[in-house]
Amino acid sequence: MTAFETPAPATELRGAGLRVTAARVALLETVRAGDHLGVEAIAAGVRERVGHISLQAVYEALHAMTAAGLVRRIEPAGGPARFEGRVGDNHHHLVCRGCGTVEDVDCVAGHRPCLVPASDAGFLVDEADVTFWGLCPDCRPAGDPAPA
Repeated sequence: MTAFETPAPATELRGAGLRVTAARVALLETVRAGDHLGVEAIAAGVRERVGHISLQAVYEALHAMTAAGLVRRIEPAGGPARFEGRVGDNHHHLVCRGCGTVEDVDCVAGHRPCLVPASDAGFLVDEADVTFWGLCPDCRPAGDPAPA
């Protein structure tokens, strides 16, 4: 494995202390190949790869993988939970109010300075969740100029 390759899903699952099954490998591959997928879409992707899997098994595996830091769960307000494979870099999201499309955006202030709030009220902050809301190019009314 070179410095630019990611470990195989089975290796990552083992490294996180999780049991390796064909369904879990397929789930991790589906999340990473997708684009902020919901649970139903993930289940469909796993079924395409390995056959039947219950929705409950998908929820349980996603919970375990989220807790292990292999996938990230995001919950845009007013929408279902979505999952992504981009973890550990404190990136944020753009969400379209029209169609619900979610896009990744790097931290606007650089690497992890978002974790220093003006006042922490005694909390030990370990994550910042910033969501930018607006209209994607497909949902923006015709004639509206693109933002500068």
